[in-house]
Amino acid sequence: MIPSRLVRTRRAVIAGLLLAFTAAPLAARAADEPVVVFAAASLKNALDEAAAAWAKETGGTTRISYAGSNALAKQIEAGAPADLFISADLAWMDYAETNGTIRADSRVNLLRNAIVLVAAKGSGLRVTLEPGTDLSAPLAGGRLALGNVEAVPAGKYGRAALEKLGAWDRVKGQLAQTENVRAALLLVSRGEAPLGIVYATDAASDPGVEVVATFPADSHPPIVYPAALTKDSVRADRAGSFLSFLRSPAARPLFERQGFVVVGAEKRS
Repeated sequence: MIPSRLVRTRRAVIAGLLLAFTAAPLAARAADEPVVVFAAASLKNALDEAAAAWAKETGGTTRISYAGSNALAKQIEAGAPADLFISADLAWMDYAETNGTIRADSRVNLLRNAIVLVAAKGSGLRVTLEPGTDLSAPLAGGRLALGNVEAVPAGKYGRAALEKLGAWDRVKGQLAQTENVRAALLLVSRGEAPLGIVYATDAASDPGVEVVATFPADSHPPIVYPAALTKDSVRADRAGSFLSFLRSPAARPLFERQGFVVVGAEKRS
């Protein structure tokens, strides 16, 4: 008979080998899988281009999920398997950092933007955004489309600007609040809302709308897009590579063509 201690030893060795053989394919699969990016909806056009450029340069692939920054931060908190988070405001990245779902040492400010008032193309509307502005007349009984003012960054910026200009009380009962800024843009583009508040980059992406006014920069908090790797990323090396590419000179024109300002490039010619 084989001594029981020898049997136990053999079983332990076999179990270890099985674990090694199963772990290796899992690690290899993780290395081959796309980098999963959770990004603010307003980034879609520019980030799609950047991802294609990175793929061409490195062979790496991405899978990008676009939504409101609030929804993405909550999904990551709930365990969604993201590798990189790009928010449209500092507050939701702060939220992710506070609850420990991002790698704080990887956090960087990536882009800046502006908010504008848009109408359907050919509307002929012109609005002056100044203290005392009343949007009731151009709305003509319709709704003002914007992201949810309690959660979606573009909606929060819009509310702050309207409050600063003294226009909030007149329009707060005429809002069409959406789950992200691109949904607000679509309402205006389709003619379902006469006016909307979106990012300047969103307005540039949709030929169905026109900018009727730009909100003064001092009427709302600075619009900053931070990015960070997630704490539980299993593709951190490649996610870090993609983030480095987004900050590189090669990606700068891709963002600027869509109307973003690249952080760190503001003073460069």
